[in-house]
Amino acid sequence: MTQQLTSPSPARRAAGPAPGPGWWRDAVIYQVYVRSFADSDGDGIGDLRGVRERLPYLKELGVDAVWLTPFYASPQADGGYDVADYRAVDPLFGSLADADALIRAAHAHGLRVIVDIVPNHTSDRHPWFRDPELARERYLFRPGRGADGALPPNDWESVFGGPAWTRTDRGDWYLHLFAPEQPDLNWDNPEVHAEFAAILRFWLDLGVDGFRIDVAHGMVKAPGLPDIGRGSQATLIGNQSLPFFDQDGVHAIHRSWRTLLESYGGARIGVAEAWAPTPERLALYVRPDELHQAFNFQFLTADWSAAALREVIDASLAATASVGAPTTWVLSNHDVVRHATRLGSLARARAATLLMLALPGSVYLYQGEELGLPEVTDLPDEARQDPAFLRRRATDTGPSGQDGLRDGCRVPLPWTVDGPSYGFGDGGSWLPQPAAWGGLSVAAQTGDVDSTLELYRAALALRRSLPGLGDGGMTWREAPDGVLAFARPGLVCTVNTTGGDVALEAPGKLLLASAPLPARGASAVLPGDSCAWWAI
Repeated sequence: MTQQLTSPSPARRAAGPAPGPGWWRDAVIYQVYVRSFADSDGDGIGDLRGVRERLPYLKELGVDAVWLTPFYASPQADGGYDVADYRAVDPLFGSLADADALIRAAHAHGLRVIVDIVPNHTSDRHPWFRDPELARERYLFRPGRGADGALPPNDWESVFGGPAWTRTDRGDWYLHLFAPEQPDLNWDNPEVHAEFAAILRFWLDLGVDGFRIDVAHGMVKAPGLPDIGRGSQATLIGNQSLPFFDQDGVHAIHRSWRTLLESYGGARIGVAEAWAPTPERLALYVRPDELHQAFNFQFLTADWSAAALREVIDASLAATASVGAPTTWVLSNHDVVRHATRLGSLARARAATLLMLALPGSVYLYQGEELGLPEVTDLPDEARQDPAFLRRRATDTGPSGQDGLRDGCRVPLPWTVDGPSYGFGDGGSWLPQPAAWGGLSVAAQTGDVDSTLELYRAALALRRSLPGLGDGGMTWREAPDGVLAFARPGLVCTVNTTGGDVALEAPGKLLLASAPLPARGASAVLPGDSCAWWAI
């Protein structure tokens, strides 16, 4: 029998706003990393009430939906991705009443709400794992190798560094593809399937509009848990072929969840955080009977060059078109270096954003990218909290600096020019903010037509006003070397990925540009590392 951990589902509530045909196909979805967005109670940690109080900002920005990172009861060994109770809100972030109020308020603002679900693993404080009998049924325990079982069952490594196995007092080992505090669930056990179906219903009944599925490619492992037999193993966002990721068995789980989502009227969605080795493998997650979207990490990791960008755009569109799904585009999230830093300059980041917003499909924005926030690269080690950093430093299995780790993109947002945490909250912030943060704040940039915030606002308003821009077709146009040009309904987008100015014939009336464009009659000069939209 499935063990229910907390209260039963609330009375079923309708999703909001009013459902439309495939609203997700061209939606702009804003990721809120809850602990770093807005702090309402002065404890230095963002919370659900803080998010609710800032909903007018998101409405004015012009997004369609909000994705909330985990706010469930958790020991916080991995920023809430180690869940102890999927039906309870951690006191750090508020209460179930706060979650209910946030969902209601978002719907009142015309915003949909997507919440994280973490099905690959739980916290080691989850009641299942704390019960020795249940744990060995519902998690992946194996005997060790060697005469006394002192060696791990296989050679798998954790994404966070070190072995993916931890030995128990009984002498056997349990699998954790992430931190030791995050044991992997055994999805061969039907009780696991039943419990997660009940968890999804709980939040759907509360009114959420969908789920972002953490490690959607990881729940099923290859039979026999075979050795990898080589040195290169999993990275946080990668495209490796591995025996514990992207196994065909995960698709049966997603098909069952699609059926559950459809039972709520067809407007609730599932979004896969899936790392797949090719766009074609990724497209399998969004077949008509599976999930609605999958994150496009190939686009996020593409080099800043016309050839590389065109290749990944073509491959992404072809793969999703083969299954009738929309493509998603993303440049930053809570697990990667912010693209203002990763791409090498704010100019490139602004240009990449306009390129992304002009492409067919749905777009994900990460909080603070609309402010042009860079990665914070000088955090002191004693302030860092990312388990990847802490484990690698403790085990000496990788770099102990900023590169490839995640605290630098999670520094709390600046809302005001000054104050104890630039408006984040009255009690400081859980990660230190740079001294220059006030100049990048919402208050500092609002009304400045040259600011990155106003560029985002203008681009999102234009995207909404041009019918078919989000989910219509596109056609490539001839362009000089290093330049991409393509037509969308009512618009031509031109992107100069070179470091120098490029002259080209103006394809129409200039609508928006990431950098000032000197006019030359019927021709135009596209500055290096810039993007422009033209009305046609």
